[in-house]
Amino acid sequence: MSEETSYSYEKAGVSIAAGNALIKAIGPLVKATARPGADAELGGFGGFFDPRAAGYTDPLLVAANDGVGTKVKLAIDHDRHDAIGIDLVAMCVNDLIVQGAEPLFFLDYFATGKLDNGVAERVIAGIADGCRIAGCALIGGETAEMPGMYAPGDYDLAGFCVGAVERGEQLTGARVAPGHILVGLASSGVHSNGYSLVRRLAADKGWKLDRPALFDQERLLIDVLIEPTRIYVKTLLPLVRAGLIDAMAHITGGGLLENIPRVLPQGCHAVVNADSWDQSRLMAFLQAQGNIEPAEMARTFNCGVGMVLAVAPDRLTTLLSDLEKAGEVAYQIGEIIAGNKGCTVRGSARAWSARDDWNATHHG
Repeated sequence: MSEETSYSYEKAGVSIAAGNALIKAIGPLVKATARPGADAELGGFGGFFDPRAAGYTDPLLVAANDGVGTKVKLAIDHDRHDAIGIDLVAMCVNDLIVQGAEPLFFLDYFATGKLDNGVAERVIAGIADGCRIAGCALIGGETAEMPGMYAPGDYDLAGFCVGAVERGEQLTGARVAPGHILVGLASSGVHSNGYSLVRRLAADKGWKLDRPALFDQERLLIDVLIEPTRIYVKTLLPLVRAGLIDAMAHITGGGLLENIPRVLPQGCHAVVNADSWDQSRLMAFLQAQGNIEPAEMARTFNCGVGMVLAVAPDRLTTLLSDLEKAGEVAYQIGEIIAGNKGCTVRGSARAWSARDDWNATHHG
């Protein structure tokens, strides 16, 4: 450019006008997430939330942040932007509910090289959907246009959520003891962990993602793989407040083996019986395609169980009945025994297509 050329942010690749247009377009989506304590308006330098208006007297605040991992790449490559925002919300709010906290408000971060308002609006609409499902308000966020940082069409997401629980009612795992029963809630699919392996298998095995899945001719394989993470908040919050649950583990990266010990006190060991539920056809497909050992499945994928609850035996019947009424598919998957803090997942040769009976242990 000559010395006389006038530089501008627009010429450098950043469109302030496009950003303003996006904020205007998503305003109704954000307003639809309003709840007591937040008006869910955009435009200020920060978002306000009033815990008293939400019904809390002496709340502890609980915060969580997360992303969606390389599942975003599947969404980008296959034009599946509409539900990836639900995954973003789910990864945060499911981490809050395991501590007994109600998600109150959410903020998102959307980063891209060049803003495509059509794509961004679809993504943020999914975030708003996730917030409505979880009952929290979308009170703000950041849309970052950063030329040179991302390949054309690429973007990344991060989410931040704050919840509350009345002081003394938080779940810490301290009430868990030998004799507690483990209950697993069915996942909706892979959720948002393990996608680097999924994508590697897809590339190495030449999967045709735009064709019906081999294990489900009614759905395209990409639609099965991109199924959003299940949000368990509205099911579990009333059960937590009723005192039916003593601890919960959100089954994310690390799978069953590494996540369950995170909510156990010293002297408690979780034993999970892999024969107590049928592996989903999707998980069986992934295992077969990758010749994945059962122990590797148990530490990489959720194996069909997205949340694990620890419950005292005298509350089990009530809990299972309430879960069924809420529409959850629940399995009694194991128990807590005395021993070193950790988790053992074991099964017969038929469990998860194992060659022989197997036993995998992780000490937390």
